Amino acid sequence: MENLITLFQDPAVWIALLTLIVMEVVLGIDNLLFISILTNKLPVDQRSGARRIGISLALVLRLLLLSAVAWIVQLTTPIFTIFDQGFSWKDLILIGGGIFLIWKATKEIHHAVDPEPTPDIFDSRAVSLTFTAAISQILLLDLVFSVDSIITAVGMTPHVPIMVIAVIVAVTVMLIAANPLARFIELNPTIVMLALGFLLMIGMTLVAEGFGVHVPKAYIYAAMAFSATIEGLNMWSRRAKRRIRDAQAAQQAD
Repeated sequence: MENLITLFQDPAVWIALLTLIVMEVVLGIDNLLFISILTNKLPVDQRSGARRIGISLALVLRLLLLSAVAWIVQLTTPIFTIFDQGFSWKDLILIGGGIFLIWKATKEIHHAVDPEPTPDIFDSRAVSLTFTAAISQILLLDLVFSVDSIITAVGMTPHVPIMVIAVIVAVTVMLIAANPLARFIELNPTIVMLALGFLLMIGMTLVAEGFGVHVPKAYIYAAMAFSATIEGLNMWSRRAKRRIRDAQAAQQAD
């Protein structure tokens, strides 16, 4: 406890903590989008529980990874090379997670835009999403995002207590935001398509990172923010037109 108190007497530690919290919250948005879209496919009475379990598993995974931080750092060591490009366990995890995310988002987009689904590799009508399947898929993406965020955190501060506090705060924010975000996505179908587009972009970014192509996160989130702003203006326009139509209908009724 005394060492922890001494640690927090350093202003640089507070700066690192705030920076890590912001970073973890921002990285958590990707995870939260996936959880919200996936759990909205479950029966209504199971959705909230699945979100809590999925986000809680994210917290457990990150704390476990932090307890083995020395091993996590070694995941960045190349284990084999192809065409002069080294691949580490972290790279393989990012590539696998990115491919899964691209496949999942593509599948959901396919079902959203196809008015008459036909039997193909994306046809899942015979097998509905179960609670266990949802938790399994959430756990898989939790692992990918957790490894990425922990390795990033290690590069920002050597103090594990700081990482633990940042992770707990970020996951708490995710727990608070999960249900409102999921309800917002459910009530606005166009937001679902936008969010799936975000997941496609995030999946491609993970694959690119796995192949050693660094994509600045600022570019990704700037594009997401711009798209969200445009969609927000579209939603505002649609609601304004709806109010005008309702007012005109009320006048005609009188």
